[in-house]
Amino acid sequence: MAIPDFQSAMLPILRLAQDGRDHTLRETVESIASEFKATEEERNELLPSGRQRRLHNRVGWAKTYLQKAGLLEPNGRGRFRITARGQEVLQRRPSRIDMKFLEQFPEYNAFAALRHEASNEQASAPEVPSSTETPEEILEDSYQELRRRLADEVLERIKACDPKFFEKLVVDLLVTMGYGGSRKDAGQAVGQSGDEGIDGIIKEDRLGLDVVYIQAKRWTKPVGRPVVQAFAGSLEGQRARKGVLITTSAFSRDAREYVRQIEKKIVLIDGGELAKLMIDHGVGVTEVATYTVKKLDLDYFGEDE
Repeated sequence: MAIPDFQSAMLPILRLAQDGRDHTLRETVESIASEFKATEEERNELLPSGRQRRLHNRVGWAKTYLQKAGLLEPNGRGRFRITARGQEVLQRRPSRIDMKFLEQFPEYNAFAALRHEASNEQASAPEVPSSTETPEEILEDSYQELRRRLADEVLERIKACDPKFFEKLVVDLLVTMGYGGSRKDAGQAVGQSGDEGIDGIIKEDRLGLDVVYIQAKRWTKPVGRPVVQAFAGSLEGQRARKGVLITTSAFSRDAREYVRQIEKKIVLIDGGELAKLMIDHGVGVTEVATYTVKKLDLDYFGEDE
């Protein structure tokens, strides 16, 4: 089995609390993981942001919705317990509890109405569908989709630019990432005209303790093993130990397998990775809006959850 969506976790959570005792979110997550036979990998799966485990997020939201419907109640220090209404619901032996089921409770409807009103205040915001995803998952999925679209746009622009601009783009990215020393140093080190791209040597760090050999291919066809082998040979001729091969296209499987087998350190950056690096380091893109998602500081309140 896999980890449940947050709606599928609602009934098991309410059953866990049926004993009337106080329960913590941590033990609830463990109980749900065991009930759904989640593997260790599934238990540790993170949201795309890498800041929270997906299972923990889903269980937390399932608990929140149950509390908003009056089936659970908080009892301080991150603990919760079942209410009389929750016990009454379990006596009915429901086969499933989900957001549709919770609509019979006025407290839940009031909460849902507030959420709907808040979302409507943003005219450009898309309507949030009735989903098995938590709000964080919806937000992060939307963010990742925006990144994918932007990466596609960035890559298309790179492919359409002339070689000199591509040369400048690579230099700007490397300097922004901390390579090459100053922009002037990097521009002097990288800039010799090469085969449909640029070739040159750039400092690995600002002190110039080591250098990295750079080759860039503004291609549409995949870069195969022979090209990577030739690049490795160029490294040998330069007595260089490290290299970065950048392309606007992709690398063949043989090419990637080859760099794993050789002693020299060669990093392959394909078009998709190049676009992502530009987005991450703010090269060729501009910020439109910033959203900060906050959570309760449990340390401040002296809780252990």
